[in-house]
Amino acid sequence: MLEVRNLHARIGDKEILRGINLTIKDGETHAIMGPNGSGKSTLSAVLVGNPLYEVTEGEAYFNGKNLLEMKPEDRAHEGLFLSFQYPVEIPGVSMTNFMKAAINEKRKYMGLPELKAGDFIKLMREKQKIVELDNKLAGRSVNEGFSGGEKKRNEIFQMAMLEPKLSILDETDSGLDVDAMRIVAEGVNKLKTPETSCIVITHYDRLLEMIRPDVVHVLYKGQIVKTAGPELAKDIQERGYDWIKAEVNE
Repeated sequence: MLEVRNLHARIGDKEILRGINLTIKDGETHAIMGPNGSGKSTLSAVLVGNPLYEVTEGEAYFNGKNLLEMKPEDRAHEGLFLSFQYPVEIPGVSMTNFMKAAINEKRKYMGLPELKAGDFIKLMREKQKIVELDNKLAGRSVNEGFSGGEKKRNEIFQMAMLEPKLSILDETDSGLDVDAMRIVAEGVNKLKTPETSCIVITHYDRLLEMIRPDVVHVLYKGQIVKTAGPELAKDIQERGYDWIKAEVNE
């Protein structure tokens, strides 16, 4: 599904990614962990096409297509989704209108007709149940006045509506209490299929106990320096990153 080779990227004069190699197959969940400033969020931003970042070297292919040549909106239409660490508020734009526009733009890209109003409402109600999103929240402006947990839950609702092939969750657990984290994790797990994949970016293993990854990577100084199974997340939780840094710097 995703093939990243020797990816380098910078913002301004500062190089952040220094040769990322990553392969994700259909149906896999990968966790990316690492110290602050290691490049985790930069990697997600580069994959979805954030124009603030410049790719200086390397390749990225998504289902056989050159990801780096696509516009950000085309990457989304092709099935790439990013759940933001800090979801933005969009005053004056209702969730209903926002999601209807997003879905119909994707359908237009795929050569499909717009979704009928009745079918859209039925789909919206069905997906709301997955993340336990209240009807009152769905009727408000996008994220306006939402708590941190409500914003993150709303992001997973958007993911459910858009049905992406690859979802990137950038520190979705940040600032969440136990109940909100459980709802978010259950939503992600319910949406998983053999054809869809997920990248979970996190500092802690508590979310990974609920969303069980197939592979865990450690990102350090712009490179993936260690890859292992779910047990790696527990080792990091217990021992921190110093032992990995020591291995890298030997």
